[in-house]
Amino acid sequence: MTTFYLIRHGKPDYLPCDERGYSGFGRDLASLTKDGIEQAELTSGDKRLKDAEIIISSPYTRALQTAAIISKNTGIEIKVEMDLHEWIPDLTYKYTSSEEAFELAKEFTKYRGVYPQNTNVKWESLESLRKRVINVVNKYTNYNKVIIVGHGMALRTITFIEEMKPAEIVECTYKIGQPECKYSFA
Repeated sequence: MTTFYLIRHGKPDYLPCDERGYSGFGRDLASLTKDGIEQAELTSGDKRLKDAEIIISSPYTRALQTAAIISKNTGIEIKVEMDLHEWIPDLTYKYTSSEEAFELAKEFTKYRGVYPQNTNVKWESLESLRKRVINVVNKYTNYNKVIIVGHGMALRTITFIEEMKPAEIVECTYKIGQPECKYSFA
């Protein structure tokens, strides 16, 4: 059994993306705010993390920056996993604002991540998201303790909790083939 420390990235700053008119994946270049950096610094001092063997990170800037802060303060190596990225709010990659992404997330929640019949939705389904994240997690079940830095919606697919706060740690025990984590907050 592996213990995973799931950490949502610190608070991001989308203003530079908005100012540049970035859309789709371009919005995922957003770095952390000053508060987000402080959140990651605080989280990096959590005693549960000190014995972890590896940090797995989403490729998105806000997660990588959070993982880098944790790595710097713990001395634990980071490995980037392409498929650990956040839920895709628009499979056409044309959304242009946080507001549009949040509206699509509300629709995703309303339909519990399952495409409603006779509609033409744009977002990634819950089944697809969960499968993608679980495939990443399964690759690290040979470790005893693993830190995973990613995104609230993606990480929640394996914990089944309602919300993760920025830089919050959710501790899970996990066995391959059993994607439901038992979680506890410290």
